[in-house]
This record gives sequence, C-alpha cells and structure tokens, in this order.
Amino acid sequence: MSSTFTDGLNFLSKLTPRRAWNAAQVIGSYALSKVTGKARHHGMPLALSFEPTTSCNLRCPECPSGLRSFTRPTGMLPEDLFKKTIDEVASRLWYLIFYFQGEPYLHPQFLDLVQYAAKKGIYTATSTNAHYLNDKNARRTVESGLDRLIISLDGTTQEVYQQYRVGGKLEKVLEGTRNIVRWRKELKSSTPRIIFQFLVVRPNEHQIDDAKALAASMGVDDVWFKTAQIYDYQNGSPLIPTIDYYSRYENNNGSWSLKNKLVNHCWKMWHSCVITWDGLVVPCCFDKDAEYRLGDLQQQSFASLWQGKKYQGFRQALLKGRDQVEMCRNCTEGTRVWG
Repeated sequence: MSSTFTDGLNFLSKLTPRRAWNAAQVIGSYALSKVTGKARHHGMPLALSFEPTTSCNLRCPECPSGLRSFTRPTGMLPEDLFKKTIDEVASRLWYLIFYFQGEPYLHPQFLDLVQYAAKKGIYTATSTNAHYLNDKNARRTVESGLDRLIISLDGTTQEVYQQYRVGGKLEKVLEGTRNIVRWRKELKSSTPRIIFQFLVVRPNEHQIDDAKALAASMGVDDVWFKTAQIYDYQNGSPLIPTIDYYSRYENNNGSWSLKNKLVNHCWKMWHSCVITWDGLVVPCCFDKDAEYRLGDLQQQSFASLWQGKKYQGFRQALLKGRDQVEMCRNCTEGTRVWG
C-alpha cells in the first residue's frame, strides 16, 4: 500500500459530520462568490497555518527569517493563545499546518502543541530544516501524533545544499531523517508521513534524480519538488532554474514575468488563513511580514474576525481585482479549488 494512499485514508479519517458540513458551506459560498462577484462566506476555515516562531537557525536567501528582514517582532507562540484558538475552531477545522516562518522545533513546547491538536482529531503537519531532530525529538515527534513531516532537503551534497540553506549542514538533515524513520519503525507507527521537500533552484536542479534516490534509500515516503518564489524576479535571478517546468517565471526578451495569469478570485481566502506567533491573522503565506492584518486574536475571537467586515472587504477586493493587491502580484498559488 503506497504512502500516498495511506496518508489519504488518514486524512479522510479525520472527517466528521460537522467538518463535512463546514466544508460544504465553505465550498458553496466560494462558488457563489465567484459566480456573482460578491463576497459571501459561510462556515469556518478548513485549514489553518499557525506559526510557532519567527526564529530560525539558518540564513536562506529569499526567506525573511533567514535574511532577518522582518519589520514585525520575533517571538514564540504563547501556549494559551494557541489552545484558546484551537478550542474555538477544532470541531470544524480539518487540517493544521504548524509553520509559516521560522523553524518550528526552536519552540520549546512545539511538540506539546502538536499533541494538543492531534488529540482533537485534526490532521497535523509541519515543515522543518531537520537540524533539531535529535533522538529525543524524533521519538517525541512520532509520539505526538503528527501526521505529516516535511523535511527541507534542497541538495544532496553539502556543497550544493549550503548554497541555498546557508549555515546548514546536510549531515544533520540526514541524521534527523534517519532518527525519525527509525523511531516510526520502532514504535510501529504509520505516522508521520515523511517527505523530502526539494526547492528547485539553479544551483541544485541537477540533483533532482539524486534526491529521489536518496529518499528511497533512507525509507522516506515521498519527495516533493517545489518551485521557488523570487521577490525581485523582474530582472532575473541566479536562483531561477533553467528547467522551465520548475520555474514560476518566464523570460520575455530579457524581462521576467509570472507564467500564470492573475484571476480575480482566490480559494485560500475562503478556506484557510495564517496566524502569526503573536496572534495576528493574515490572508495567506505570501504575507510574510503581516502587512495585510485582518484581525488580532489577542483582542477578538476567531469567529468575529473571520466573518468580520475587514475580512469580507479583503475577499471583495480580490474578486474585484487581484492585481490591485501587491501581495498577490507575485502569487502562483491559491487559484485552484484545492490549491
């Protein structure tokens, strides 16, 4: 039985009648909004991204955490803020991502937070650079109930890996991966599903096949190849891959542009959002510096802001013209129903 099929069954096992009804409400209101051009919303989010911390041990280019370029403060997600929010949305929330910016395992209570959500029957996932997956953390990760663990690989040799993962050590990543694989086997657990995520950039594009072989040899369940978001792409970048399939951008006589056309709707605005470590609610993962703040969970309930005037106004603005929202102009996601 493939890991994809097993993971799919696990994901579906989290579905309850209340979550199914909520999904129907959200999908229905999104479809109606697209057809009428007027923002309507019913239900609560199907998915959330919760940011454990903005701190990170690496200095990756094209990453605000790595570049230390945030204007918003660096900090750790308070446990009480997390639990209060999860308690409010858990009955209808299906999928929870413990990641936005930063390295989740730097949060001292990170795995306790995972366990809290997992016990409420929510599908949980995180993304890590795997430098903190020592023997103890690896065992606790498996025991926490985490459903999906995405490990950033981005190179199969240290020379290539460090060109993007600046300050990182590939051997630490591989050691952490081996620890997770071993503990999952020893504890006879089917979770977490272990995925290598390979951000395809020009320095590592020649190692795509090597990444597949490495994953297979280590017992990793899958490899995902991800296209890179480049902030200043208009004049090109040494990170844009030469393999067109893995590039979000195309060269038009020396001027670079996004391949996809911006359409005036966005599924993400109806089914999910991102919550920063200090409780700010922002539209999606493209708002790295929390410029488009739609609410503050330290001041209001989630339900009040999710259906509030500010959020509805933002959804309406997208239906009117996504090209008028600066954050959306470098966006290659969010336009598909399950994107």
